[in-house]
Amino acid sequence: MSINLTKVAKERDIKYFLISFVDLFGVLRSKLVPARAIGDMQTDGAGFAGFAAWLDMTPADSDMFSVPDPESLIQLPWKPEVAWLAGDLVMDGKAVEASPRVALKRQLERAAKKGYRMKTGVECEYFLVSADGMSISDANDTQGKPCYDQSALMRRYDVISEICDCMIELGWGPYQNDHEDANGQFEMNWDYDDALLTADRHVFFKYMVKAIAEKHGLRATFMPKPFTSLTGNGCHAHVSVWDSTGNKNLFHHGRDEMGLSKLAYQFLGGILHNAEALTAVFNPTVNSYKRIDAQVTLSGATWSPNAVTYGGNNRTHMVRIPDKGRFELRLMDGAANPYLLQAGVLAAGLDGVENKRDPGKRQDVNMYTEGHKVRGARRLPTNLLDAVRVFQKSKVLRAGFGDELVDSYAKLKFQDWRSYSSAISQWERDNTLDC
Repeated sequence: MSINLTKVAKERDIKYFLISFVDLFGVLRSKLVPARAIGDMQTDGAGFAGFAAWLDMTPADSDMFSVPDPESLIQLPWKPEVAWLAGDLVMDGKAVEASPRVALKRQLERAAKKGYRMKTGVECEYFLVSADGMSISDANDTQGKPCYDQSALMRRYDVISEICDCMIELGWGPYQNDHEDANGQFEMNWDYDDALLTADRHVFFKYMVKAIAEKHGLRATFMPKPFTSLTGNGCHAHVSVWDSTGNKNLFHHGRDEMGLSKLAYQFLGGILHNAEALTAVFNPTVNSYKRIDAQVTLSGATWSPNAVTYGGNNRTHMVRIPDKGRFELRLMDGAANPYLLQAGVLAAGLDGVENKRDPGKRQDVNMYTEGHKVRGARRLPTNLLDAVRVFQKSKVLRAGFGDELVDSYAKLKFQDWRSYSSAISQWERDNTLDC
């Protein structure tokens, strides 16, 4: 039975709804709708001008509508009179294929036809910084190896505990919070679930962290590399594929040395095969490439991959196998679009299954110190321009995402690169002013 949002509003004392969508750059866009109007909005959607967001549209295009998914409803724990809804974009009565949530749903439909159901969890890292973003917010957080520092964690107890309490109230199943490898950096984990649900929660988590940080006079950033000398913000994804009932993990094989099935290895083969093209989606900003293959940080390691390899329980590889029946993709960063992240994983993985791609043998070396010894290991792109060029030419991602999304995304990212390239940096002034 479908959820009646008008009835829900009365039962839960909801006064306003945020009807939202996420554009191609991962920006969360919303309209604040009073409960009195939610009935019509549930049917018709909230109207937007697509050109006003990063969606490769023009002012001449028709109105675009975000049709809310009632199943996605989240009542804001810190402001319960407001509820948030993820929406699917529609224009002229048709789904906007070049929109992130629609793209993910298309991949999920494709997987469902094969009897597959992808489940994922994400590890979202972020910094708590000053209002101007120029420094971390805790002047006493100065250890060379600050990861898991209890004192620094507890100095931010009020913020961390409020976010975690919200996740508990929402039923997400949060299970640990920690100070991460960089000064001022934190990570919070909650239970894995179906990919669409994880993506919706990922979108809301980023908003929630920023909103609660602001309540406490702080600023939260998921920027991939906000500080040159510190470890960047990753967004590692744990992936497994289950049967259509969601009860049997099809990636698990008890007799395999790493506990992975043939399906899992083929899926992994697809990820590795398409890694360079996926980088444009998993690492979508100019700043992302300051994290990949970065110089050694103050803590002694970047914790980010620089080559297309996989290993066992080894964090120096792009893909880690931490346990039976799943693997961890360590390439993504904090700027990754939550929906395109999941859609990219599934599109590449299904390509691996359909083409029986072999991931090759696992590598049991420290890639940071011995990576040069791994023959044939492909290097990841080192800038956004190269990554988008590979993405644009990828037949696999065009088949998965569709030409409309690929062309729109590439066009907007090329514009982004040109904007970056035309800016004069302080580095250029310091090094070439007197040339």
